[in-house]
Amino acid sequence: MASLEKHNQPLDSRLAKHLLRRACFHYSQELLNESEGKTPEQVLSILKKNKEFFWDWPYDVVPYGQNTSCPGETHASWLEDPSWSNSKYSCGQNRKRAIVAGWWWFNMIRQNNIYDKLTWFLFTTFTLSKDDGSGKSAHFFDYLNLLSFYSDKSIKTLAKKITFDNSMLYYLDNSDNSKTSPNENYGREFLELFTIGKGPQIGDGDYTNYTEHDVVMASKVFTGVRLKPNRDTFDSETSGSPHYPNGIPCGYIQINRHETSNKTFSHAFNNTTINGGSNENSIRQELDDFVEMIFEKDETAKNYVRKLYRMYVKSEWDDEIEQDIISPLANQLKNNGYNLIDTLETLLCSKHFFDLDDSNSNDENIGAMIKSPLQYISEIISLFKIQIPDASATPPEIGKTLDNDDELYNFYRFWYWFLHNSFFVSTGMGFFAPSTVAGYAGDYQGPMYDRAWFNSNTLLGRYNTILSFIGKSYNGDNRNGNDQIAGKFVTNTGNYYYRRIWTIFNCVSFIAENFSNPSEPKTLIEDISKLLYCELIDDDRIDYFKRFLVPDSEPDYYWTAAWNDYLSSNDDTQVKLRISQLLIHMTNAPEFQTM
Repeated sequence: MASLEKHNQPLDSRLAKHLLRRACFHYSQELLNESEGKTPEQVLSILKKNKEFFWDWPYDVVPYGQNTSCPGETHASWLEDPSWSNSKYSCGQNRKRAIVAGWWWFNMIRQNNIYDKLTWFLFTTFTLSKDDGSGKSAHFFDYLNLLSFYSDKSIKTLAKKITFDNSMLYYLDNSDNSKTSPNENYGREFLELFTIGKGPQIGDGDYTNYTEHDVVMASKVFTGVRLKPNRDTFDSETSGSPHYPNGIPCGYIQINRHETSNKTFSHAFNNTTINGGSNENSIRQELDDFVEMIFEKDETAKNYVRKLYRMYVKSEWDDEIEQDIISPLANQLKNNGYNLIDTLETLLCSKHFFDLDDSNSNDENIGAMIKSPLQYISEIISLFKIQIPDASATPPEIGKTLDNDDELYNFYRFWYWFLHNSFFVSTGMGFFAPSTVAGYAGDYQGPMYDRAWFNSNTLLGRYNTILSFIGKSYNGDNRNGNDQIAGKFVTNTGNYYYRRIWTIFNCVSFIAENFSNPSEPKTLIEDISKLLYCELIDDDRIDYFKRFLVPDSEPDYYWTAAWNDYLSSNDDTQVKLRISQLLIHMTNAPEFQTM
Protein backbone atom coordinates (compact mmCIF):
# COMPACT_ATOMS: atom_id res chain seq x y z
CA MET A 1 0.00 0.00 0.00
CA ALA A 2 1.36 3.43 -0.95
CA SER A 3 2.17 5.34 2.20
CA LEU A 4 3.07 8.88 3.26
CA GLU A 5 4.42 7.53 6.53
CA LYS A 6 7.65 9.37 7.31
CA HIS A 7 10.90 7.55 6.68
CA ASN A 8 12.90 8.56 9.74
CA GLN A 9 15.88 6.25 9.38
CA PRO A 10 19.39 7.30 8.28
CA LEU A 11 19.89 7.30 4.52
CA ASP A 12 22.49 5.18 2.80
CA SER A 13 24.30 6.51 -0.29
CA ARG A 14 21.66 5.21 -2.71
CA LEU A 15 18.74 6.90 -0.96
CA ALA A 16 20.69 10.07 -0.20
CA LYS A 17 21.50 10.46 -3.91
CA HIS A 18 17.84 9.95 -4.75
CA LEU A 19 16.75 12.72 -2.39
CA LEU A 20 19.46 15.15 -3.53
CA ARG A 21 18.70 14.59 -7.23
CA ARG A 22 15.00 15.14 -6.80
CA ALA A 23 15.15 18.06 -4.36
CA CYS A 24 17.89 19.93 -6.27
CA PHE A 25 19.24 20.25 -9.80
CA HIS A 26 22.68 18.95 -8.82
CA TYR A 27 24.78 17.62 -5.98
CA SER A 28 28.44 17.06 -5.18
CA GLN A 29 30.40 14.25 -3.58
CA GLU A 30 30.84 16.46 -0.53
CA LEU A 31 27.10 17.06 -0.15
CA LEU A 32 26.46 13.36 -0.67
CA ASN A 33 28.96 12.52 2.06
CA GLU A 34 27.31 15.05 4.37
CA SER A 35 23.86 13.60 3.66
CA GLU A 36 24.70 9.95 4.21
CA GLY A 37 23.67 8.77 7.67
CA LYS A 38 21.13 11.57 8.09
CA THR A 39 17.36 11.22 8.00
CA PRO A 40 15.46 12.76 5.06
CA GLU A 41 14.23 15.52 7.35
CA GLN A 42 17.79 16.34 8.40
CA VAL A 43 18.97 16.44 4.78
CA LEU A 44 16.14 18.77 3.83
CA SER A 45 17.08 21.06 6.71
CA ILE A 46 20.48 21.43 4.99
CA LEU A 47 18.79 22.20 1.68
CA LYS A 48 16.40 24.73 3.24
CA LYS A 49 19.15 27.20 4.06
CA ASN A 50 18.59 30.73 2.81
CA LYS A 51 19.27 31.31 -0.86
CA GLU A 52 22.41 33.30 -1.53
CA PHE A 53 23.13 35.58 -4.46
CA PHE A 54 26.78 35.01 -5.33
CA TRP A 55 26.22 37.08 -8.45
CA ASP A 56 24.15 39.91 -7.09
CA TRP A 57 23.05 41.81 -10.22
CA PRO A 58 23.01 40.63 -13.83
CA TYR A 59 25.71 42.35 -15.84
CA ASP A 60 25.74 42.96 -19.59
CA VAL A 61 29.37 42.69 -20.68
CA VAL A 62 28.83 44.08 -24.16
CA PRO A 63 31.13 47.12 -23.83
CA TYR A 64 28.82 50.03 -24.33
CA GLY A 65 31.68 52.41 -24.94
CA GLN A 66 32.34 50.46 -28.14
CA ASN A 67 28.74 49.66 -29.02
CA THR A 68 27.56 52.37 -31.38
CA SER A 69 24.26 50.56 -31.94
CA CYS A 70 23.24 51.38 -28.35
CA PRO A 71 24.10 55.07 -27.89
CA GLY A 72 23.63 56.34 -24.37
CA GLU A 73 23.67 52.93 -22.70
CA THR A 74 26.51 53.26 -20.22
CA HIS A 75 25.25 51.26 -17.25
CA ALA A 76 26.24 47.62 -17.69
CA SER A 77 24.48 46.62 -14.45
CA TRP A 78 21.38 47.99 -16.08
CA LEU A 79 18.93 46.57 -13.55
CA GLU A 80 20.80 48.21 -10.70
CA ASP A 81 20.52 51.59 -12.36
CA PRO A 82 18.27 53.78 -10.14
CA SER A 83 17.26 55.80 -13.20
CA TRP A 84 16.05 52.74 -15.16
CA SER A 85 13.17 53.42 -17.50
CA ASN A 86 11.41 51.43 -20.18
CA SER A 87 12.83 53.60 -22.95
CA LYS A 88 16.35 54.06 -21.59
CA TYR A 89 17.43 50.44 -22.04
CA SER A 90 16.06 49.50 -25.41
CA CYS A 91 18.98 47.70 -27.05
CA GLY A 92 19.88 44.04 -26.87
CA GLN A 93 16.80 42.86 -25.00
CA ASN A 94 17.10 39.25 -26.15
CA ARG A 95 20.70 39.20 -24.95
CA LYS A 96 19.80 40.90 -21.68
CA ARG A 97 16.98 38.45 -20.96
CA ALA A 98 19.42 35.61 -21.62
CA ILE A 99 21.86 37.21 -19.17
CA VAL A 100 19.11 37.38 -16.56
CA ALA A 101 18.50 33.66 -17.12
CA GLY A 102 22.25 33.08 -16.71
CA TRP A 103 22.17 35.07 -13.47
CA TRP A 104 19.53 32.67 -12.13
CA TRP A 105 21.43 29.59 -13.32
CA PHE A 106 24.78 30.74 -11.91
CA ASN A 107 23.31 31.36 -8.47
CA MET A 108 21.63 27.95 -8.63
CA ILE A 109 24.78 26.04 -9.64
CA ARG A 110 26.80 27.68 -6.85
CA GLN A 111 24.62 26.30 -4.07
CA ASN A 112 22.25 23.50 -3.14
CA ASN A 113 18.91 24.56 -1.78
CA ILE A 114 15.38 23.34 -2.19
CA TYR A 115 14.08 26.71 -3.34
CA ASP A 116 15.71 26.74 -6.79
CA LYS A 117 13.85 23.69 -8.03
CA LEU A 118 10.66 25.01 -6.41
CA THR A 119 11.19 28.29 -8.29
CA TRP A 120 11.52 26.27 -11.48
CA PHE A 121 8.35 24.38 -10.54
CA LEU A 122 6.54 27.71 -10.21
CA PHE A 123 7.90 28.73 -13.61
CA THR A 124 6.48 25.54 -15.17
CA THR A 125 3.16 26.35 -13.48
CA PHE A 126 2.86 30.11 -14.16
CA THR A 127 4.66 29.80 -17.48
CA LEU A 128 5.81 32.49 -19.84
CA SER A 129 8.49 32.58 -22.51
CA LYS A 130 11.20 35.15 -21.97
CA ASP A 131 11.87 35.33 -25.73
CA ASP A 132 8.28 35.59 -26.92
CA GLY A 133 6.43 38.68 -25.80
CA SER A 134 7.43 38.87 -22.15
CA GLY A 135 8.49 42.51 -22.18
CA LYS A 136 11.82 44.06 -21.31
CA SER A 137 14.56 42.11 -19.58
CA ALA A 138 13.85 44.05 -16.39
CA HIS A 139 10.28 42.73 -16.35
CA PHE A 140 11.61 39.20 -16.77
CA PHE A 141 14.02 39.81 -13.88
CA ASP A 142 11.08 40.94 -11.73
CA TYR A 143 9.14 37.82 -12.72
CA LEU A 144 11.94 35.46 -11.63
CA ASN A 145 12.30 37.30 -8.35
CA LEU A 146 8.56 37.07 -7.74
CA LEU A 147 8.66 33.28 -8.22
CA SER A 148 11.70 32.99 -5.99
CA PHE A 149 10.10 35.13 -3.28
CA TYR A 150 7.06 32.85 -3.12
CA SER A 151 8.94 29.55 -3.44
CA ASP A 152 8.65 29.06 0.34
CA LYS A 153 5.26 30.74 0.69
CA SER A 154 1.68 30.25 -0.47
CA ILE A 155 1.06 29.44 -4.11
CA LYS A 156 -2.43 30.86 -3.61
CA THR A 157 -0.91 34.24 -2.77
CA LEU A 158 1.36 33.95 -5.79
CA ALA A 159 -1.72 33.25 -7.95
CA LYS A 160 -3.05 36.63 -6.82
CA LYS A 161 0.27 38.39 -7.46
CA ILE A 162 1.04 36.88 -10.86
CA THR A 163 -1.90 38.73 -12.42
CA PHE A 164 -0.04 41.99 -11.74
CA ASP A 165 3.34 40.78 -12.98
CA ASN A 166 4.41 42.98 -15.89
CA SER A 167 5.96 40.15 -17.88
CA MET A 168 2.80 38.07 -17.55
CA LEU A 169 0.68 41.06 -18.56
CA TYR A 170 2.81 41.37 -21.69
CA TYR A 171 2.87 37.67 -22.43
CA LEU A 172 -0.82 36.84 -22.15
CA ASP A 173 -2.17 40.18 -23.32
CA ASN A 174 -4.19 41.03 -20.23
CA SER A 175 -3.06 44.62 -20.51
CA ASP A 176 -5.34 44.72 -23.58
CA ASN A 177 -8.28 43.24 -21.68
CA SER A 178 -10.91 45.92 -21.04
CA LYS A 179 -14.65 46.12 -20.58
CA THR A 180 -15.08 47.46 -24.12
CA SER A 181 -12.58 45.07 -25.72
CA PRO A 182 -12.45 41.83 -23.75
CA ASN A 183 -9.47 39.50 -24.16
CA GLU A 184 -9.95 35.97 -22.81
CA ASN A 185 -6.35 34.82 -23.22
CA TYR A 186 -5.19 35.29 -19.64
CA GLY A 187 -8.46 34.23 -18.03
CA ARG A 188 -8.44 30.96 -19.97
CA GLU A 189 -4.84 30.10 -19.08
CA PHE A 190 -5.38 31.10 -15.46
CA LEU A 191 -8.06 28.43 -15.15
CA GLU A 192 -6.62 25.75 -17.43
CA LEU A 193 -2.89 25.96 -16.69
CA PHE A 194 -2.23 28.12 -13.65
CA THR A 195 -4.77 26.86 -11.13
CA ILE A 196 -7.58 24.28 -11.27
CA GLY A 197 -7.02 22.58 -14.63
CA LYS A 198 -9.65 21.38 -17.06
CA GLY A 199 -10.59 17.89 -16.04
CA PRO A 200 -12.40 15.52 -18.44
CA GLN A 201 -14.72 17.23 -20.92
CA ILE A 202 -18.29 16.21 -20.07
CA GLY A 203 -20.23 18.43 -22.45
CA ASP A 204 -20.02 21.22 -24.98
CA GLY A 205 -17.87 23.85 -23.30
CA ASP A 206 -17.96 21.96 -19.98
CA TYR A 207 -14.60 20.66 -18.77
CA THR A 208 -15.78 19.36 -15.37
CA ASN A 209 -13.68 21.81 -13.34
CA TYR A 210 -14.88 24.90 -15.22
CA THR A 211 -16.87 25.87 -18.30
CA GLU A 212 -16.51 28.29 -21.19
CA HIS A 213 -18.90 30.56 -19.32
CA ASP A 214 -16.39 30.65 -16.45
CA VAL A 215 -13.65 31.69 -18.88
CA VAL A 216 -15.80 34.65 -19.93
CA MET A 217 -16.49 35.60 -16.32
CA ALA A 218 -12.82 35.22 -15.34
CA SER A 219 -11.78 37.48 -18.18
CA LYS A 220 -14.22 40.13 -16.94
CA VAL A 221 -12.72 39.88 -13.45
CA PHE A 222 -9.28 40.60 -14.94
CA THR A 223 -10.34 43.62 -17.02
CA GLY A 224 -8.45 46.83 -16.34
CA VAL A 225 -5.27 45.26 -14.91
CA ARG A 226 -2.51 46.91 -16.91
CA LEU A 227 1.26 46.72 -17.09
CA LYS A 228 3.47 49.52 -15.81
CA PRO A 229 6.35 49.74 -18.32
CA ASN A 230 8.54 51.98 -16.16
CA ARG A 231 8.34 49.66 -13.11
CA ASP A 232 7.51 52.53 -10.78
CA THR A 233 4.60 50.82 -9.02
CA PHE A 234 5.61 48.38 -6.28
CA ASP A 235 4.00 45.54 -4.38
CA SER A 236 4.60 46.50 -0.76
CA GLU A 237 4.00 42.93 0.44
CA THR A 238 7.25 41.88 -1.26
CA SER A 239 9.28 44.80 0.15
CA GLY A 240 12.58 43.88 1.72
CA SER A 241 13.11 40.98 -0.67
CA PRO A 242 16.55 40.83 -2.30
CA HIS A 243 16.99 43.62 -4.87
CA TYR A 244 13.64 45.25 -3.94
CA PRO A 245 13.61 47.40 -0.80
CA ASN A 246 10.27 48.93 -1.84
CA GLY A 247 8.75 45.75 -3.22
CA ILE A 248 8.80 43.99 -6.59
CA PRO A 249 7.54 46.20 -9.46
CA CYS A 250 4.04 45.33 -10.63
CA GLY A 251 1.17 46.44 -12.83
CA TYR A 252 -1.79 48.55 -11.76
CA ILE A 253 -5.57 48.85 -12.09
CA GLN A 254 -7.07 51.29 -14.57
CA ILE A 255 -10.51 51.66 -13.07
CA ASN A 256 -12.33 52.99 -16.13
CA ARG A 257 -11.31 49.87 -18.11
CA HIS A 258 -12.72 47.43 -15.55
CA GLU A 259 -16.04 45.62 -15.99
CA THR A 260 -17.84 46.64 -12.80
CA SER A 261 -20.84 44.29 -13.05
CA ASN A 262 -21.28 41.26 -10.80
CA LYS A 263 -19.89 37.97 -12.18
CA THR A 264 -21.87 34.77 -11.72
CA PHE A 265 -20.02 31.54 -12.36
CA SER A 266 -21.28 28.14 -13.46
CA HIS A 267 -22.29 25.02 -11.57
CA ALA A 268 -18.59 24.08 -11.48
CA PHE A 269 -18.21 26.85 -8.89
CA ASN A 270 -21.63 26.36 -7.28
CA ASN A 271 -23.08 29.29 -9.26
CA THR A 272 -21.11 31.67 -7.07
CA THR A 273 -21.62 35.39 -7.68
CA ILE A 274 -18.67 37.72 -7.14
CA ASN A 275 -19.47 41.37 -6.64
CA GLY A 276 -17.94 43.66 -9.23
CA GLY A 277 -15.64 46.42 -8.04
CA SER A 278 -15.79 50.06 -9.03
CA ASN A 279 -12.76 51.53 -7.24
CA GLU A 280 -9.23 50.42 -6.43
CA ASN A 281 -10.07 48.62 -3.20
CA SER A 282 -13.25 46.91 -4.39
CA ILE A 283 -11.64 45.74 -7.64
CA ARG A 284 -8.78 44.20 -5.66
CA GLN A 285 -11.35 42.57 -3.41
CA GLU A 286 -13.11 41.18 -6.49
CA LEU A 287 -9.83 39.71 -7.75
CA ASP A 288 -9.14 38.28 -4.32
CA ASP A 289 -12.61 36.73 -4.07
CA PHE A 290 -12.18 35.14 -7.50
CA VAL A 291 -8.90 33.45 -6.55
CA GLU A 292 -10.31 32.34 -3.20
CA MET A 293 -13.27 30.76 -5.01
CA ILE A 294 -10.94 28.71 -7.22
CA PHE A 295 -8.70 27.65 -4.36
CA GLU A 296 -11.67 26.48 -2.31
CA LYS A 297 -12.12 23.68 -4.82
CA ASP A 298 -10.39 20.43 -3.89
CA GLU A 299 -9.42 19.90 -7.50
CA THR A 300 -7.17 22.97 -7.43
CA ALA A 301 -5.06 21.47 -4.66
CA LYS A 302 -5.01 18.11 -6.45
CA ASN A 303 -3.87 19.76 -9.67
CA TYR A 304 -0.85 21.31 -7.93
CA VAL A 305 0.02 18.07 -6.13
CA ARG A 306 -0.14 16.10 -9.36
CA LYS A 307 2.30 18.59 -10.87
CA LEU A 308 4.57 18.26 -7.83
CA TYR A 309 4.44 14.48 -8.06
CA ARG A 310 5.27 14.58 -11.77
CA MET A 311 8.32 16.78 -11.20
CA TYR A 312 9.64 15.21 -8.00
CA VAL A 313 8.63 11.53 -8.18
CA LYS A 314 7.54 10.23 -11.61
CA SER A 315 5.29 11.12 -14.49
CA GLU A 316 2.62 8.43 -14.22
CA TRP A 317 0.77 6.71 -11.39
CA ASP A 318 -2.19 4.44 -10.70
CA ASP A 319 -5.40 4.77 -8.69
CA GLU A 320 -3.66 3.60 -5.54
CA ILE A 321 -1.21 6.51 -5.71
CA GLU A 322 -4.07 8.89 -6.52
CA GLN A 323 -5.99 7.81 -3.42
CA ASP A 324 -3.15 7.20 -0.95
CA ILE A 325 -0.63 9.89 -1.98
CA ILE A 326 -2.17 12.59 -4.18
CA SER A 327 -5.43 13.09 -2.24
CA PRO A 328 -3.87 13.27 1.27
CA LEU A 329 -1.20 15.66 0.05
CA ALA A 330 -3.86 17.82 -1.60
CA ASN A 331 -5.75 17.96 1.70
CA GLN A 332 -2.57 19.02 3.47
CA LEU A 333 -1.84 21.66 0.85
CA LYS A 334 -5.32 23.13 1.09
CA ASN A 335 -5.39 23.06 4.88
CA ASN A 336 -1.98 24.71 5.30
CA GLY A 337 -2.90 27.71 3.14
CA TYR A 338 -1.32 26.27 -0.03
CA ASN A 339 2.24 26.40 1.31
CA LEU A 340 4.05 24.22 -1.23
CA ILE A 341 7.24 23.59 0.66
CA ASP A 342 5.48 21.95 3.62
CA THR A 343 3.61 19.59 1.31
CA LEU A 344 6.73 18.87 -0.71
CA GLU A 345 8.65 18.04 2.46
CA THR A 346 5.94 15.54 3.44
CA LEU A 347 6.34 13.87 0.04
CA LEU A 348 10.15 13.86 0.03
CA CYS A 349 10.33 12.40 3.55
CA SER A 350 7.78 9.65 2.90
CA LYS A 351 8.42 5.93 2.61
CA HIS A 352 6.67 6.10 -0.74
CA PHE A 353 9.23 8.52 -2.15
CA PHE A 354 12.05 6.11 -1.25
CA ASP A 355 10.26 3.00 -2.59
CA LEU A 356 9.96 1.64 0.93
CA ASP A 357 6.18 1.30 1.14
CA ASP A 358 5.74 -1.91 -0.87
CA SER A 359 7.57 -4.90 -2.29
CA ASN A 360 6.57 -4.30 -5.92
CA SER A 361 9.77 -3.94 -7.94
CA ASN A 362 7.85 -2.89 -11.06
CA ASP A 363 6.77 0.52 -9.75
CA GLU A 364 10.11 1.86 -8.57
CA ASN A 365 10.53 5.60 -8.12
CA ILE A 366 14.32 5.56 -8.03
CA GLY A 367 15.65 5.88 -11.57
CA ALA A 368 12.13 6.30 -12.95
CA MET A 369 12.65 9.66 -14.67
CA ILE A 370 14.69 10.97 -17.59
CA LYS A 371 16.77 13.97 -16.55
CA SER A 372 15.77 17.27 -18.05
CA PRO A 373 18.57 19.13 -19.86
CA LEU A 374 18.77 21.50 -16.89
CA GLN A 375 19.29 18.60 -14.47
CA TYR A 376 21.69 16.87 -16.85
CA ILE A 377 24.08 19.77 -17.45
CA SER A 378 24.01 20.95 -13.83
CA GLU A 379 24.88 17.47 -12.55
CA ILE A 380 27.78 17.12 -14.99
CA ILE A 381 29.29 20.41 -13.88
CA SER A 382 28.87 19.70 -10.16
CA LEU A 383 29.80 16.00 -10.11
CA PHE A 384 32.92 16.49 -12.23
CA LYS A 385 33.83 19.75 -10.46
CA ILE A 386 34.18 21.54 -13.77
CA GLN A 387 35.51 25.05 -13.29
CA ILE A 388 33.28 27.59 -14.97
CA PRO A 389 34.04 31.30 -15.24
CA ASP A 390 33.15 33.31 -12.15
CA ALA A 391 30.17 35.57 -12.87
CA SER A 392 30.57 37.17 -9.44
CA ALA A 393 33.99 38.59 -10.38
CA THR A 394 34.66 42.32 -10.47
CA PRO A 395 33.03 43.80 -13.59
CA PRO A 396 35.31 45.12 -16.34
CA GLU A 397 35.51 48.83 -16.95
CA ILE A 398 33.01 50.29 -19.38
CA GLY A 399 34.63 50.80 -22.77
CA LYS A 400 37.50 48.43 -22.06
CA THR A 401 38.42 45.95 -24.76
CA LEU A 402 37.44 42.70 -23.13
CA ASP A 403 39.88 39.79 -23.14
CA ASN A 404 40.33 36.36 -21.63
CA ASP A 405 41.34 37.81 -18.27
CA ASP A 406 37.80 39.09 -17.67
CA GLU A 407 35.89 36.41 -15.78
CA LEU A 408 32.52 38.07 -16.34
CA TYR A 409 33.18 38.23 -20.04
CA ASN A 410 34.23 34.59 -20.04
CA PHE A 411 31.08 33.63 -18.17
CA TYR A 412 29.03 35.54 -20.73
CA ARG A 413 30.68 33.57 -23.54
CA PHE A 414 30.29 30.26 -21.71
CA TRP A 415 26.69 30.94 -20.76
CA TYR A 416 25.34 32.80 -23.79
CA TRP A 417 27.12 31.06 -26.63
CA PHE A 418 27.54 27.56 -25.27
CA LEU A 419 24.81 26.83 -22.73
CA HIS A 420 22.01 29.21 -23.69
CA ASN A 421 22.34 29.29 -27.47
CA SER A 422 23.74 25.81 -28.09
CA PHE A 423 23.25 23.22 -25.35
CA PHE A 424 19.73 24.09 -24.23
CA VAL A 425 18.48 24.64 -27.78
CA SER A 426 19.91 21.36 -29.10
CA THR A 427 18.56 19.37 -26.15
CA GLY A 428 15.00 20.66 -26.49
CA MET A 429 14.87 23.17 -23.65
CA GLY A 430 14.91 26.78 -24.74
CA PHE A 431 15.92 28.14 -21.35
CA PHE A 432 12.93 29.89 -19.74
CA ALA A 433 11.48 29.87 -23.25
CA PRO A 434 9.12 26.94 -23.87
CA SER A 435 7.33 26.98 -27.19
CA THR A 436 3.84 27.21 -25.62
CA VAL A 437 2.27 28.66 -22.48
CA ALA A 438 1.64 25.07 -21.39
CA GLY A 439 5.40 24.77 -20.87
CA TYR A 440 7.79 22.03 -21.90
CA ALA A 441 6.29 18.82 -23.26
CA GLY A 442 8.46 16.86 -20.84
CA ASP A 443 6.57 18.42 -17.92
CA TYR A 444 2.97 17.99 -19.01
CA GLN A 445 2.40 16.11 -22.25
CA GLY A 446 1.47 12.45 -22.00
CA PRO A 447 2.06 9.73 -22.75
CA MET A 448 5.77 10.60 -23.10
CA TYR A 449 6.21 13.19 -20.32
CA ASP A 450 9.88 13.22 -19.19
CA ARG A 451 10.78 10.66 -21.87
CA ALA A 452 10.30 13.49 -24.36
CA TRP A 453 13.63 14.92 -23.19
CA PHE A 454 15.45 12.00 -24.79
CA ASN A 455 14.66 11.50 -28.47
CA SER A 456 16.26 11.46 -31.90
CA ASN A 457 16.30 15.27 -32.04
CA THR A 458 18.06 15.71 -28.70
CA LEU A 459 20.25 12.63 -28.53
CA LEU A 460 23.37 14.11 -30.11
CA GLY A 461 23.03 17.31 -28.13
CA ARG A 462 23.29 15.27 -24.94
CA TYR A 463 25.99 12.90 -26.13
CA ASN A 464 28.31 15.66 -27.26
CA THR A 465 28.04 17.61 -24.03
CA ILE A 466 30.79 15.76 -22.17
CA LEU A 467 33.03 16.15 -25.24
CA SER A 468 32.60 19.89 -24.89
CA PHE A 469 34.11 19.87 -21.43
CA ILE A 470 36.85 17.30 -22.02
CA GLY A 471 37.82 18.91 -25.32
CA LYS A 472 38.86 17.84 -28.78
CA SER A 473 42.39 17.03 -27.66
CA TYR A 474 41.35 16.05 -24.14
CA ASN A 475 43.65 18.68 -22.65
CA GLY A 476 40.88 19.93 -20.41
CA ASP A 477 41.55 23.67 -20.61
CA ASN A 478 38.80 24.93 -22.89
CA ARG A 479 39.41 28.65 -22.59
CA ASN A 480 42.09 29.96 -24.91
CA GLY A 481 44.19 29.17 -27.93
CA ASN A 482 43.44 27.54 -31.24
CA ASP A 483 44.88 24.19 -30.15
CA GLN A 484 42.55 24.18 -27.15
CA ILE A 485 39.28 24.74 -28.93
CA ALA A 486 36.76 22.42 -27.31
CA GLY A 487 33.10 21.76 -27.57
CA LYS A 488 32.31 19.60 -30.56
CA PHE A 489 28.63 20.37 -30.58
CA VAL A 490 25.84 19.31 -32.88
CA THR A 491 23.02 21.68 -33.74
CA ASN A 492 19.45 20.83 -34.66
CA THR A 493 20.44 21.13 -38.30
CA GLY A 494 23.12 18.47 -37.90
CA ASN A 495 26.07 20.86 -38.28
CA TYR A 496 29.11 20.39 -36.06
CA TYR A 497 31.00 23.23 -34.49
CA TYR A 498 34.09 23.40 -32.36
CA ARG A 499 33.59 26.13 -29.86
CA ARG A 500 35.67 27.50 -27.03
CA ILE A 501 33.51 27.20 -23.96
CA TRP A 502 35.80 28.81 -21.35
CA THR A 503 35.80 26.02 -18.78
CA ILE A 504 38.57 24.05 -17.09
CA PHE A 505 38.39 20.33 -16.48
CA ASN A 506 41.43 18.11 -16.04
CA CYS A 507 40.06 14.59 -16.06
CA VAL A 508 43.25 13.05 -14.64
CA SER A 509 43.38 15.47 -11.72
CA PHE A 510 39.68 14.84 -11.09
CA ILE A 511 40.31 11.09 -10.77
CA ALA A 512 43.46 11.49 -8.69
CA GLU A 513 41.91 13.93 -6.24
CA ASN A 514 38.48 12.35 -5.76
CA PHE A 515 38.90 8.57 -5.74
CA SER A 516 40.87 6.54 -3.22
CA ASN A 517 42.21 3.77 -5.47
CA PRO A 518 42.49 4.93 -9.10
CA SER A 519 45.12 2.32 -9.97
CA GLU A 520 42.64 -0.57 -9.64
CA PRO A 521 40.32 -0.41 -12.68
CA LYS A 522 37.37 -2.34 -11.25
CA THR A 523 37.37 -0.32 -8.03
CA LEU A 524 37.70 2.96 -9.93
CA ILE A 525 34.75 2.18 -12.19
CA GLU A 526 32.63 1.09 -9.23
CA ASP A 527 33.46 4.31 -7.36
CA ILE A 528 32.64 6.53 -10.35
CA SER A 529 29.35 4.68 -10.90
CA LYS A 530 28.43 5.12 -7.23
CA LEU A 531 28.81 8.87 -7.70
CA LEU A 532 27.00 9.12 -11.04
CA TYR A 533 24.30 6.45 -11.11
CA CYS A 534 21.11 5.69 -9.24
CA GLU A 535 21.95 2.01 -8.80
CA LEU A 536 25.07 -0.15 -8.55
CA ILE A 537 26.19 -1.65 -11.83
CA ASP A 538 26.84 -5.37 -12.28
CA ASP A 539 30.02 -7.14 -13.39
CA ASP A 540 29.01 -7.14 -17.06
CA ARG A 541 28.72 -3.35 -17.07
CA ILE A 542 31.98 -3.01 -15.17
CA ASP A 543 33.70 -5.17 -17.77
CA TYR A 544 32.19 -3.03 -20.54
CA PHE A 545 33.56 0.18 -19.04
CA LYS A 546 36.88 -1.41 -18.09
CA ARG A 547 37.81 -1.90 -21.73
CA PHE A 548 38.35 1.87 -21.99
CA LEU A 549 41.11 1.57 -19.38
CA VAL A 550 42.45 -1.88 -20.22
CA PRO A 551 42.89 -2.98 -23.86
CA ASP A 552 41.31 -6.25 -24.93
CA SER A 553 43.12 -9.36 -23.69
CA GLU A 554 45.34 -7.35 -21.35
CA PRO A 555 45.29 -7.99 -17.58
CA ASP A 556 44.14 -5.34 -15.10
CA TYR A 557 47.71 -4.50 -14.12
CA TYR A 558 48.11 -2.92 -17.57
CA TRP A 559 46.13 0.04 -16.22
CA THR A 560 47.76 -0.20 -12.79
CA ALA A 561 51.19 0.11 -14.36
CA ALA A 562 50.07 3.03 -16.53
CA TRP A 563 48.66 4.89 -13.52
CA ASN A 564 51.77 4.28 -11.44
CA ASP A 565 53.96 5.51 -14.31
CA TYR A 566 51.90 8.73 -14.35
CA LEU A 567 52.35 9.17 -10.59
CA SER A 568 56.12 8.73 -10.82
CA SER A 569 56.73 10.72 -14.00
CA ASN A 570 53.89 13.27 -13.88
CA ASP A 571 53.41 12.55 -17.57
CA ASP A 572 49.66 11.99 -18.02
CA THR A 573 49.73 11.40 -21.78
CA GLN A 574 48.97 7.70 -21.54
CA VAL A 575 46.27 7.84 -18.87
CA LYS A 576 44.49 11.00 -20.03
CA LEU A 577 43.11 9.54 -23.23
CA ARG A 578 41.85 6.43 -21.45
CA ILE A 579 40.23 8.33 -18.60
CA SER A 580 38.62 10.70 -21.09
CA GLN A 581 37.14 7.80 -22.99
CA LEU A 582 35.92 6.20 -19.76
CA LEU A 583 34.19 9.36 -18.55
CA ILE A 584 32.64 10.00 -21.96
CA HIS A 585 31.11 6.54 -22.08
CA MET A 586 30.03 6.50 -18.42
CA THR A 587 28.35 9.89 -18.82
CA ASN A 588 26.61 8.93 -22.05
CA ALA A 589 25.49 5.57 -20.66
CA PRO A 590 21.75 5.01 -20.10
CA GLU A 591 22.40 4.86 -16.35
CA PHE A 592 23.35 8.55 -16.29
CA GLN A 593 20.31 9.69 -18.27
CA THR A 594 17.92 8.66 -15.51
CA MET A 595 17.32 9.89 -12.00
